[in-house]
Amino acid sequence: MASVPSTTAGAAAIFRFDADLRHRARLYLSWIAIAAGILWVAWEGFPYYRLAEPQRAYSPLQALFRPSGTIGLRLGFVGLGLFLVLFLYPIRKRWPWLGRIGKTKNWLDFHVLVGITAPIIVTLHSSFKLSGMAGLAYWIMMAVALSGIAGRYLYAQIPRRLNAAELSLQEMQALSARLTQELERQALLKAEEAAPLLKLPDPAVVERLSVPGALWLMFRLDIARPFQVSRLRRRALSGIGLFLTLGGLLPSRHRELEHVIASIRRQSWLSAKMLFLKRIEDVFHLWHVVHRPFSYSFAVLVVAHVTVALLLGYY
Repeated sequence: MASVPSTTAGAAAIFRFDADLRHRARLYLSWIAIAAGILWVAWEGFPYYRLAEPQRAYSPLQALFRPSGTIGLRLGFVGLGLFLVLFLYPIRKRWPWLGRIGKTKNWLDFHVLVGITAPIIVTLHSSFKLSGMAGLAYWIMMAVALSGIAGRYLYAQIPRRLNAAELSLQEMQALSARLTQELERQALLKAEEAAPLLKLPDPAVVERLSVPGALWLMFRLDIARPFQVSRLRRRALSGIGLFLTLGGLLPSRHRELEHVIASIRRQSWLSAKMLFLKRIEDVFHLWHVVHRPFSYSFAVLVVAHVTVALLLGYY
């Protein structure tokens, strides 16, 4: 009887792994397909886009790539469709039946994908003509996109659990104990070599920083972490190993080394999140206040733009 829970738990873990693997596959394939489509349009339309406004009227590509052209109009429809898809993510939080479909993180991954793709599609649709009401909508769209990227970064800094601070602290203490044991058992890396990666500013110093200062410090730590990890790999690898990992920037095939490095990096990441958690939560709430009005005002301008285009007979 004791083996049944274990078997059930193992099957559940395998199912979660398979689901995550399928999600990543769909996400990567979507990125590849979208990038290929955008590159094709940019390549074919480049001779037209590079022309000055008066010269475009005489280009044979005018009928294809102008905003109301064959390709330009279809790009506009694709852009509109993408923006409709974008609003599914906030709507999901209010419609229970939609909230039961998939994981929030998976929805957010595709929300970010669409949020990055839509401005590029709209830029190509406009053929880089950014004036009037369409130009105003475009720059508001860019503000929404940039704030969305910033929001995704902030979202990643907050643990996704109930009682996040307490649970994360417990996890960090357990990680610290396991890491100490792992460093003592292996001979690849010394504790003092891992110390720079685990070193963080004093909490009192972080508390005294302004919000922009705290965000900048956190961003610097996140940027520096991969290079500190690469320095650890360089200490343990040599010759062909260094070459294959691009000087330690890529994971090596040394399983024990990568296991220890993953533990060090995990503790470094979690310690930094705990250090900045309170500041990040405050900024994230403020971000919602800023992001939503931009999104709604852009939606109004899009509706106005489409309405004017229909009244003028572009479709």
